[in-house]
Amino acid sequence: MVDTTGGFTSAGLQLEADTLLLPSLSQSEAIEIGEIAHQLGRDRGLAITIEVQLGKWPVFHVALPGTKPENDNWIARKARVVHATGNSTMRERVFAEENGFDWYLKNDLSEELHAIHGGGLPLNVNGLGLVGVLLISGLPQVQDHLLGVEVIAEFLARKGEQQ
Repeated sequence: MVDTTGGFTSAGLQLEADTLLLPSLSQSEAIEIGEIAHQLGRDRGLAITIEVQLGKWPVFHVALPGTKPENDNWIARKARVVHATGNSTMRERVFAEENGFDWYLKNDLSEELHAIHGGGLPLNVNGLGLVGVLLISGLPQVQDHLLGVEVIAEFLARKGEQQ
């Protein structure tokens, strides 16, 4: 078995993505996802930048204390990966690790403009596919990814309570 970032498998990350399917994603729901991430980050004292895109339109963006302008560059690079593949940045990274190829070379995309580092998660809507992106930057990449998963899971839990 190949050592992968975070000990993840691409199959496990795909299953994770399948369980995080959203029933819908409006502008107000995208903002709510950002607000959940913001609250978790503030409560935990995390130095993170958060962005939520609806399509490629940033509808939520916040840089918590301790972040730097470079975090916005990471956000943009991660977003390009999710938009290009429809997958999380962590899944793309782990799949390349498992299969032993250079992701950037195989996809003919530059590392300068793309980042297969955890923290870029697709916001997929059941029956529609990729509708938005949740982006987190500032923690080590595994923690960026796990926080994103937690945020989407919390959003889904709240939607379940509201129905």
